[in-house]
Amino acid sequence: MFAELLAKIADRIAYAQVLMPSLLDGTVVTLQVFFLTLIMALPLGLPIALGSISRIWPLRGFCRTYVWIFRGTPLMLQLFFFYYFPAIQFGWLIPAFPTAVFTFVLNYAAYFAEIYRAGIESIERGQYEAAQSLGLTRWQTMFGIIIPQTVKRVLPPVANETITLIKDTALVYVITVSELMKVAKGAVNRDVDTLALFLAACIYLFLTFILTKVVTRLENHFSRHEAKGV
Repeated sequence: MFAELLAKIADRIAYAQVLMPSLLDGTVVTLQVFFLTLIMALPLGLPIALGSISRIWPLRGFCRTYVWIFRGTPLMLQLFFFYYFPAIQFGWLIPAFPTAVFTFVLNYAAYFAEIYRAGIESIERGQYEAAQSLGLTRWQTMFGIIIPQTVKRVLPPVANETITLIKDTALVYVITVSELMKVAKGAVNRDVDTLALFLAACIYLFLTFILTKVVTRLENHFSRHEAKGV
């Protein structure tokens, strides 16, 4: 009985060792989608947020409509649209990986824009009036006074979206990108064994754990900085 248990455990370990190289390759693709999205969507969200509160109504209307569309439709639907629409309508066969990154950047830029907008609008109006009395322009006020103060306020929601992003990367398998989830599902279909899904879950948990630790350090850093400023 005990020998059989040990044999089963050894068999599971051996199978996991066979799976891990392909799962790690899929993890690399997952991280590529994650970092490319983050690098481009974080800065892109700021001009969209500023456009959403602009006094120029066409710009304001465009930015708000953009946010409304990308926050109001499923990310999976957006992936299907950008992958299949150009191919079906125009015959443009765009590779799956850049399509996935492009879609994720547009989607997450909309979410980050809303977070930035809320953070900017949470600053007291007296800050604007004080800056105006000092002769500062609107842009000097925004980039020199308002935006630096919003950093700590928007950090928690931005961090939550970042953690969500690492999990949302699993959606790109629907357009044939060989990331972690697609590799795991392929192994399950091939071997009729769910161990690959368990290992994939462990990898996702590890990645979110690392992200949580990084976010906590950033929050502590800005908290200390603000305390010293006070």
